[in-house]
Amino acid sequence: MLVPVLAAQKVAGDGLIKPLGHHELLLVLVQLSLLLLVARGLGELMRRINLPPVVGELLAGVLLGPSLFGLLLPDLQALIFPKSQEQSNLLSVISWLGVLFLLIVTGLETDLKLILRKGKTALLISLGGIIVPFITGFGLGWLLPDSFLADPEKRLVFSLFIATAMSISAVPVIAKVLMDLNLIRRDIGQVTLAAGMTDDTIGWILLSVVSGLASSGKFDFGTIFHSVSAAILFLAIAFTIGRTIVDQILRWVDDYVGGISASISAVLILSLSAAALTHALGLEAALGAFVLGILAGQSRRFSNEAGHLLEVFTAAFLAPIFFASAGLKVNLLTLLVPQTLIFGLIVLVVACVGKFTGAYIGSRVGGLSHWEGLAMGSGMNARGAMEIVVATIGLSLGVLNPQMYSIIVMVAIVTSLMAPPLLRWCLSNVVMSDEEAQRLEQEEQDSRSFIKQIQRVLIPTSGGPNIQLAAQLVGYMAHQNSIEVTSLYALSDKQPQKKARRTATQVKDTAAEEALASIAEEMQLPADTTLQTKTESGRSKAEVILNEANKNYDLIVLGASEQMRPQKKLFNLLVDRVVQEAPCATMVVKSHLPQPKGEICKIAQQKLTKILVPTVGTEYSKNAVEMASTIAAQTGALVMIVNVINLPQVEYILYEQRSLAPAKEIARDLLEQQASIGRNLDADVKTYILQGNSPEKEILKFAQAEEVDLIILGSNIRMVTGRVFFGHRVDVILSKAHCPVAVITAP
Repeated sequence: MLVPVLAAQKVAGDGLIKPLGHHELLLVLVQLSLLLLVARGLGELMRRINLPPVVGELLAGVLLGPSLFGLLLPDLQALIFPKSQEQSNLLSVISWLGVLFLLIVTGLETDLKLILRKGKTALLISLGGIIVPFITGFGLGWLLPDSFLADPEKRLVFSLFIATAMSISAVPVIAKVLMDLNLIRRDIGQVTLAAGMTDDTIGWILLSVVSGLASSGKFDFGTIFHSVSAAILFLAIAFTIGRTIVDQILRWVDDYVGGISASISAVLILSLSAAALTHALGLEAALGAFVLGILAGQSRRFSNEAGHLLEVFTAAFLAPIFFASAGLKVNLLTLLVPQTLIFGLIVLVVACVGKFTGAYIGSRVGGLSHWEGLAMGSGMNARGAMEIVVATIGLSLGVLNPQMYSIIVMVAIVTSLMAPPLLRWCLSNVVMSDEEAQRLEQEEQDSRSFIKQIQRVLIPTSGGPNIQLAAQLVGYMAHQNSIEVTSLYALSDKQPQKKARRTATQVKDTAAEEALASIAEEMQLPADTTLQTKTESGRSKAEVILNEANKNYDLIVLGASEQMRPQKKLFNLLVDRVVQEAPCATMVVKSHLPQPKGEICKIAQQKLTKILVPTVGTEYSKNAVEMASTIAAQTGALVMIVNVINLPQVEYILYEQRSLAPAKEIARDLLEQQASIGRNLDADVKTYILQGNSPEKEILKFAQAEEVDLIILGSNIRMVTGRVFFGHRVDVILSKAHCPVAVITAP
C-alpha cells in the first residue's frame, strides 16, 4: 500500500513538521532527471525496433540499479540512489502517481460497448485466460521453495498473489501491436482487446481482494467476505449511480467552467478520490483509479483531446518514472544464482503455457479458428505494465521478496518482447470474411464522415421562423444520430435606464422562456436525446454564442436574419461574426417564411418530400449531401443531387456536342460518388446534370420546376469588406429561392 511521506518526516521541537531538506530535494530531482532521461531514451530505442517502449523503460531502471550502474560504479550509484527509507518514500510517491495515472488512462481507453458487443466470445477467452493461469500460478506458488517467500508462514497469500500475477494481461501492449499492424478494428483485434479489457477488469478485482488479505495479515472467510463484498459494492455503485454522477459533474464543469484543463482536473480529482476510497475499503487504490477512468471515458463531456493530453503527460513523464523506478529494485545478479535462474525459467514457462492454453481453449469454445486462438494466446500472454504494477504492490505489501520480484519483472519483460512477433505471425494467417470487410469499409467511411462526427449541437435562438425551421432539421438529425443539443438564448449586458430596468428584465425573461420552449417543441427530439436550455448574457450576443461554442461543440445551427440592410447583406452582424469566428461547423437556415416583429409565432411542421443539393464535388459539397441524406432518411424525402455544367467554360471548343461529352462524363462520375454517400446513409437519391450559362439560375429554375421543399448548400467562407461572403452563387440562391435554404460551412 502507499507509504505516506509525511509520516517519515521528523517533527521539530515546536511540533511543526520540518520542511524537506536541501539534500533530499536535490537527490530526488537528480533521480527524476536521470530516470526520465534513460527511460525515455531506451523507450524510444525500443520503439524504433518495433518493440513496446515499456520494455526500454523497465530496462532503464534495471541498468541504473544494482545490476549495472551499481556494479560498475557502486559509490556513485549509492550516492544518487541511497538506501534511505525517507529518500525512497519520495520517489515512491511519484511512482505511485505514475501507477494511478497509467490506470486512469487505461480506463479511459476501455470501451464498454466493445466488451458488450463481443461479450460472449470475449468473456469465454477472458475466463479461460484467467482460470487456467490462476490455477497453474497458484500451484506454482504452493510449490516454490521458502527462499522465494518474504514470509513462509503466508504461503497461501503468496500463492494467491502469484496466481493473480499469472492471470493479468497488458492491454496497452496488445493495443500497441494491433495498432502497428493496422488490425485494431479487425474482428480479431476487437475480440482481443475486449478479452484483454475484461481480463484486466477481473484481474484488478482479484488483486484488490488478495491485497486486502495481505494487508489484514490473516486469511479467513470473514476477511475474504469483506474484500469481495467491498469490491462488488464499489463496482455496483460505480457502474450505476456512479456513472450518472461522474457524467453530471463533467457536464457541470464543461458548462460553467469550460476548457480542457478544467475537464482534466475534474477527472483527476474524481479518480484520486476513488483511489482513496478503494484504499480505505481495504482494496487496492489502483482499482478506484481504473474504474473512474472507465466512467470518465464513457462521458461525452470528456473530450478526446483532453484524454489525449492526459495520456501524453502520463506517457512522457509519470509512466516512465514508474517503470524505471520499478526496474531499480531488480537485481539481475540474483537471477544468475543457479536456483533463482532455474525457478525463474520455470515461472516464465508456467506463465506462458497457462496463458496460451487458457486463451486458446476459450477462443475455440467461443467459435474462433485455430489461428485466431493462437493469436489470442499470443496477445493475452503479454504482461507488460500491468505485471509491473502487480509486482510493485506485492513488494510494498511484503508478499514478494527481492528475488521473486525480480523474477516477475523478468516475466513481464520477456512476455512483452514475445508478443509482437508472435501476434504478427498468427494474425497474418487469419482470413478476413466478406462481412468483416464490409464493416471495415463502413467504419472507414464513418471516420471521414462529416455528419457522423457531430455529437454536440448548439442552437442559439430568438424564436423566429428561421431558427424554428432549423430546429426541425436538428430534430430529424437527432432521430438518425445520437447527439446532444443545447438551446441558447443570448442576452447583451447593455442595461436599460433604472426606471425601466425591472420591466425590461421581466420581458427578456419571458421572451427567453418562450423562445426556448418553441425550439424544444419544434425539434421533437427522441426520448434518449439530451436537451439543455440556457440563458446567458455577455457584452454582445455574438460573444455569448461564441463563448458557449468553444465548449467542444461540433455544429452551430443559426437562423438567418430577415432584416435587409442598405448594403443588401444577407445576414446581420451577429450571424456574420458567429459564422466567421466559429470553432466548429455552422449551418445557417433561411426559411423564407414571414417573421412577425415583437412576438414568437410558431411555424407549422414543414413537409419535406424533395431536398435539393447542388454539388461541385468538393468537401463542403459532400457535407451538404450528408446533411440532406440524414434528414431524408428520417423524413422519407428524395435527395436530388445536381451538378451544373457551365457552358461559357466550354464555348471555346468548336463542336459543342463533342465538348460537352467529356464534361458530362465527369459530372456523372462526380454525381455517382456523391450519391453513394447518400445511399450509405439510407437515403433515396437521384442525380441530375444541368447545363446553362448561369449555374445559380439553373439551380433556382430546377428547384421551382420540381417544387423542391429545401435546398442545402455546402460552402466555404470568404471575407469581403469584413463581412461573410459564401460566393456569388450561394448568395443568389439564398436570396432568391422560393423555398427554405440551409448553408453548411466547416472551419
